[in-house]
Amino acid sequence: MDWNQKELNFLTRAADVFDLPADVIGSLPHIELIGDCQLLLSGHQGILSYSTETIDINGGKLIVRLAGEGLELTAMNGSELRVKGRITKVELVR
Repeated sequence: MDWNQKELNFLTRAADVFDLPADVIGSLPHIELIGDCQLLLSGHQGILSYSTETIDINGGKLIVRLAGEGLELTAMNGSELRVKGRITKVELVR
């Protein structure tokens, strides 16, 4: 299902009203970046492309595009993944 900006704004406001994280209410990916060397992502729907310089991750409503050097997918299960390496860019693509 494609989400337009109006729907995303509504979900963000609803999360604020109920004091819930937006990723829980709107099925958005939850991203944690630790320095420039590790990224944790919950709520993914698979890897779209993978190399040591770029990784594209299906985040459902967003594609999470990582760029860097020596990128390595070190752990992955059905909903979470971990990437290590020198991360120089995190881009969210609609």
